[in-house]
Amino acid sequence: MDCATCALTINKYLNKEGAKDVKVNFATGAVSFENNSNLAVDKITKGLADLGYTVAGEASHHDHAHGHNHENSKTGFLKNNAQRFWFCLPFTLILMLHMIPALHHSWIMQPYVQLALSLPVYIVGISFFGVSAWKSIRNGMLNMNVLIAIGATAAFVYSLYGTLTGQDAYIFYETAATVITLVFLGNFIEEKAVDSTQAQLKKLSESQVVMANMIAYDNEHNENVFPVETSSLRTGDLILIKSGEQVPTDCKILWGDVSVNEAIITGESAPVQKGYKQELIGGSVVTDGTVKAQVTAVGKDTVLAGIINMVQEAQGEKPPVQQMADKISAIFIPVVLGIAAITLAANWIILKEFTPALMRAIAVLVIACPCAMGLATPAAIAVGLGRGARNGILFRNATSLENFKNIKQVVFDKTGTLTTGQFAITDYTILDNRIDEPAFQLLVYSMEKYSNHPIAKALIKEWKTKGEIRWQKVEEIKGEGMRALDKAGNEYRAGSYKIAAHLTKDDSHNIYVLENNTLIGYINVADELRPEAKQVVSYFHNRGIKTVLLSGDKQSKAQHIANTLGIDEVIAEKTPEQKLQIIAQKNAETPTAMVGDGINDAPALAKATIGISMSDASQIAMQTAQVVLMNHGLKNLPMALGLGRHTYKTIKENLFWAFSYNIIAIPIAALGFLTPSFGALIMAFSDVVLAANSSRLLVKKVD
Repeated sequence: MDCATCALTINKYLNKEGAKDVKVNFATGAVSFENNSNLAVDKITKGLADLGYTVAGEASHHDHAHGHNHENSKTGFLKNNAQRFWFCLPFTLILMLHMIPALHHSWIMQPYVQLALSLPVYIVGISFFGVSAWKSIRNGMLNMNVLIAIGATAAFVYSLYGTLTGQDAYIFYETAATVITLVFLGNFIEEKAVDSTQAQLKKLSESQVVMANMIAYDNEHNENVFPVETSSLRTGDLILIKSGEQVPTDCKILWGDVSVNEAIITGESAPVQKGYKQELIGGSVVTDGTVKAQVTAVGKDTVLAGIINMVQEAQGEKPPVQQMADKISAIFIPVVLGIAAITLAANWIILKEFTPALMRAIAVLVIACPCAMGLATPAAIAVGLGRGARNGILFRNATSLENFKNIKQVVFDKTGTLTTGQFAITDYTILDNRIDEPAFQLLVYSMEKYSNHPIAKALIKEWKTKGEIRWQKVEEIKGEGMRALDKAGNEYRAGSYKIAAHLTKDDSHNIYVLENNTLIGYINVADELRPEAKQVVSYFHNRGIKTVLLSGDKQSKAQHIANTLGIDEVIAEKTPEQKLQIIAQKNAETPTAMVGDGINDAPALAKATIGISMSDASQIAMQTAQVVLMNHGLKNLPMALGLGRHTYKTIKENLFWAFSYNIIAIPIAALGFLTPSFGALIMAFSDVVLAANSSRLLVKKVD
């Protein structure tokens, strides 16, 4: 794509063709949409080709040149902006020699010499800007190349007319050549600047491309290890990973113990110990130890690929703040063409000379920069999302970044959010003398193995057994617990006090076990607070943000945790439906963020202004949340909030620059205070200012 307005053009075309949920990422060249109208892919490809773009295909996605025209992905002579600039520069520099007084009347000033020098530059320029401009005009979606092509062509044709009629005063070949050369330079620099905003995501992408040590066995069962590319691995393959090596893809340890640095995924640099049957994430680095592992996911199915895809999709999203800029960009080029025409006519009338009037009109055309308005938001979002991904914070969409600026209160779930979720059984009591300890443990294990609740996971881990009860029916009831029917029709339940409230007044236990509506035992477990929880709550208090604990647990336990952490409000003993109603009510009062990790949190996470989930949460919680914190990352919550606020601030700064630049520069050019050449130079660097300002987010303190 030539500039950010190209993304708007592609978006409008796909919407017109019936595509839904269109996302166009100018920074990466990625385009995604829902094809609800059953539009043929070849028709879309042809339509985009008619607009001047080439579909590179999904396979070459990561290698696609960032930034500009579709030809950048090709190889060969004059197929990218850098090559075009270096080709045009010598001709343009010779044309500019006449500015040296001693050479003013030399052979360089001969009209036909200047024509010969400027012609190669003009041909290269018009084959690029002109072709793109013509396609955009033909399809009724004008891009910025229309302005460049008209400006350069006006100067060249006017000079050619002067040469053929022998009127030397009409010759401005250097203007046409300089405009083309400088815009090529600006496009090239902008490519690099925009590419730098993708730095964090690029690091993640590069970490996917590594060699792996594959293990294979010959006919005599001898082990052989040989290097293969990651792309050659398949699920089920065996690999050897040694100290200092990068984990090539997601895998499960079959032999050995290692220390692993997962900073590439989680932002946490402290090594994590991993052993038998534990998962290794592709892209992490083994700092100590050697393991043999089985590949569990490759390519697009890996954790890292999922993160990259999530961030890239979010980059294609447009937050509300961009909508105004898009509306203005859509009419910007016709307005500039109108201003240029008025500039030409008005100056011709006032100055009574056509030449200076034409130069001012050309200056208006080349100094106008619709790209700046289109790039203001994508550049900032690319950096914000990239830095977030690098630090273990995944934003599902760009809107959630912007929404952080309004958050006035944060609602926390308890289990697995403020607490570690790593439970241990402290004691248990069997009330039915007919049931011995092994039978009781087998009964509870056989039910809880179908639950993803943190307490259930603890029970499964401690009471795991080879056998299990084969149920006729088993289900998890949100906010209550497990319910199972055996083949004889007996009903068993394991859950919170709610299921046993009609049988006992004692509500001090964590899990109650029932058989045919009779209490047969209870289990107590212990959980610990996350060490960073108090610091995170204090962070919000220092910024005037209210904190709320919303839990399905008993009031006494929730209140104890709230008192320990200094949480402002406690709402306990609530069902998922009640949680949803409470979040809806709080959202109506003030913008609210919800942090949770369980199945019972999913509806509330979806309802909150911003739903935030932990990476080890249930899948449904992660899918409904707009933000995912990796590696039990409650400590990253302040950075997520700060990154959202500072990204929005950067977007506002970028939009202010983009609008100010055009509002000031166009009148200055129209009044004759800027030559077309100088105008082209300023326009060429206008986007670089936005990219540089956005790149500050990479190092800016945001929490």
